[in-house]
Amino acid sequence: MARLAYTTIASLDGYVVDASGDFSWSAPDEEVHTFINELERPTGTYLLGRRMYEVMSVWETMPTGPPTSDGQPDPDAVTHDFARLWQAADKVVYSSTLASVTAPRTRLEREFDPAAVRSLVASAQRNVSIGGPTLASHAIRAGLVDEYHLFLTPIVVGGGVRSLPDDARVTLELRDERRFSSGVVYLRYQATG
Repeated sequence: MARLAYTTIASLDGYVVDASGDFSWSAPDEEVHTFINELERPTGTYLLGRRMYEVMSVWETMPTGPPTSDGQPDPDAVTHDFARLWQAADKVVYSSTLASVTAPRTRLEREFDPAAVRSLVASAQRNVSIGGPTLASHAIRAGLVDEYHLFLTPIVVGGGVRSLPDDARVTLELRDERRFSSGVVYLRYQATG
C-alpha cells in the first residue's frame, strides 16, 4: 500500500528558508544526499507547489551519469542517482498562477483537493511524496500525511518559512532516527491520529 510522505530539510528552529529567502545552508552533503536517495527510491509520484516545482526543475535536465570510464568513483554519482530518481517519477504541480508545466511526466492542477489526493495515494503502486511546506500544510491539516521525514540542520536562522504549519495538530510516533557526521539529524515519524 502506498503512503504519503512529507520530507523536509529544516534548520534546528524549524525553517526551510531563512528570512532573506536563502536556503543554501540546507544543501545536503554526500552522506546525507545518499541517504535521501535511498529514502526517495520507492517514490513514484511527487506533489509540489509552484515554488518547489521551480526549485526542483533543475533536476529535470541534470545529467544522470554514466560513471567515469577510468574506474574511479564518479564524483557526481549521488547527484546523478537523484536525477535518475527524479526524472523517472511522476509530478503533480499545484498552482493557480503557473501558466503551464514543461517537464516530462508532470501535470498541473489548479487547486489542492484532499479527496483527489487521498484517491491518488490509495491507487498508487509506489509511494507519494509531498514537497514544500505550503502545499504540505494543506495535506497535514487534511490528515493525509502518513510519514514525516525531517532532516534537522545544525543551524538556527531565526525566521523565514516554517517547515511545519503552526495551526495543525498531529500525533506522531518516532519510527527511526539517524545522526550524520555533519551534525544533521534525521527523524522519521508515523502519523498515529
